[in-house]
Amino acid sequence: MASNPATSAAPATPPHATGGDAAHHGQQHPIGLYLKIWLLLFVLSALSYMVDYFHVSGYLRWTLILLFMSLKAGLIVAVFMHMAWERMALICAILIPPLCLLVLVWLMAEEANHTFLTRGIFFR
Repeated sequence: MASNPATSAAPATPPHATGGDAAHHGQQHPIGLYLKIWLLLFVLSALSYMVDYFHVSGYLRWTLILLFMSLKAGLIVAVFMHMAWERMALICAILIPPLCLLVLVWLMAEEANHTFLTRGIFFR
């Protein structure tokens, strides 16, 4: 007796379904990971608030604020936007252009500072 593939006990796998397709339909991460990241974000936000609460001023204030902001943004991008599980080429394609822009902005700020100080010296 010949068995009909459509009525067999095991469902037939379509030819286009491969193991890689499962990753595109969804990926489950443990809820504990998200809770730990949420708690860490809460702690970083509390530390950021403490900078104002304790009246930290000057360069230390802005350094701490930027540090906490960068850490929170990095955690959000890595975990909640699933960047931690992407290929390195995609990570580089997303992260390198903004980093290059930051370097260029820093160079422009340094040049502006030099120009401002030079004008102050020569045009008193």
